[in-house]
Amino acid sequence: MHPIIRNIVAVVAGILLGSFVNMGIINISHVVVPPPNGADLSTVEGLKAAMHLMEPKHFLMPFLAHALGSLLGAFVAAAIAKKNAMRIGLVIGVVFLLGGITSVLMLPSPLWFTLTDLIGAYLPMAYWGAQLATRKK
Repeated sequence: MHPIIRNIVAVVAGILLGSFVNMGIINISHVVVPPPNGADLSTVEGLKAAMHLMEPKHFLMPFLAHALGSLLGAFVAAAIAKKNAMRIGLVIGVVFLLGGITSVLMLPSPLWFTLTDLIGAYLPMAYWGAQLATRKK
């Protein structure tokens, strides 16, 4: 397969897998950490209305979803990539970071979580995932 085509496939696969992991964790988060009493977290409006009820424990699963989605997406992308595997993995991190910024703009969260999430979940985890994949090559 041509290296450019393979790298495109790597990026698409990384985004898809990372998104799947991210949404899977978000979808089970209410089982691991029950939402505050009376909170409807199924809609953006419900999340906004319940944000003042959230405790730090309620932000654990979203952080893990963002971090593990970036990590596994970058790992897969870098493992598939023919050339520039580290760059391809970091592309996944940038894509997920843009999604995180969009999420923060749509759904205001506490400053401590916003900073922790945007600084610690996306690019560092994508770098680590790409690094792990390139060690195996």
